[in-house]
Amino acid sequence: MTVEKLSINKACAVAGIFLATVSLLLLGVLFCLTENMTVILCGLLYILLVVSCVMVFVALIRRKLTAFSDTMCKLLDDMLTEEIEPPQVIEEESLFYKINHRLVRLYEVMRENRRSIAKERADLQELISDISHQVKTPIANLKMIDATLLEQPVPQEKQQEFLCAMGNQLDKLDFLMQTMIKTSRLETGVISLEKRRQPIYDTLAAALGGILLNAEKKHIEVRIECSENLEVSHDRKWTGEALFNILDNAVKYTPKNGTIHVAAKNWGMYFRIDITDSGKGIPEQHQGAIFKRFYREEDVHDIEGIGIGLYLTREIITMQGGYIKVSSEVGQGATFSVLLPQE
Repeated sequence: MTVEKLSINKACAVAGIFLATVSLLLLGVLFCLTENMTVILCGLLYILLVVSCVMVFVALIRRKLTAFSDTMCKLLDDMLTEEIEPPQVIEEESLFYKINHRLVRLYEVMRENRRSIAKERADLQELISDISHQVKTPIANLKMIDATLLEQPVPQEKQQEFLCAMGNQLDKLDFLMQTMIKTSRLETGVISLEKRRQPIYDTLAAALGGILLNAEKKHIEVRIECSENLEVSHDRKWTGEALFNILDNAVKYTPKNGTIHVAAKNWGMYFRIDITDSGKGIPEQHQGAIFKRFYREEDVHDIEGIGIGLYLTREIITMQGGYIKVSSEVGQGATFSVLLPQE
């Protein structure tokens, strides 16, 4: 029988047999040496006293261990089901201090895991709700157009209009799905950003290339202040995506003949990019909400968009150790400032 498999009761029995055997041997040795019954009786009384003390001590220890194991089992059950925190043991010299200390740490880890799981579940529910809300309108429009084309005679010109409308709705769904895929990959860490020190000018140029055509259609003047020699540690592809989202919003919400000004400069420990437009501006009470997923103000629902660009932008900048802020007044345009660490 191995020591690991030896129970407390069996261990006590083995110890008792061992003590009894040793005691009998000692008594036998004393009798052989002295042949005095008085000495033998005193030795026997002494052994009985020692054995009694040992038995009482073992009983107390066993009772304490049993009570402790019952308490630990109850606490563990409560921790698993009822969010009950284990009691703190103040006396560090206590026999069970180390076990209690680790039990408290286990409880803290379990509580943090519960909070993380609850947050992930709430985020997932919110995401599903947001996606269902966003796809509901395009799908309803597609069903209506499809039913009209199938059930009613439609002139050739009208058919072309309907087909163009279907194309626009499909483009909206495709844009939504692509954006959600990008966002989910970033959030889950499937895509990792690869930062390296490189010129910001090329990144800005790539972002500006995506909005110049729409800016020209609205006769918006785009001014840029950025030296070709300025370098900062960043992921060119995803930082360009973030800057494009800001610039795209600037074009959307800036009226015809407006202006967009882009300025990049070193700013101490951070590299700063300011994108300023002459648009409608953002009310102060809404400035904290514009970075939420799918958030759009009520008075801009007639402008194309799904309200996820700024959310994605913030995620990209934050993952690179930077941050983004906005300053704006209604009717005075808005300035979005992207700050990236110099390291």
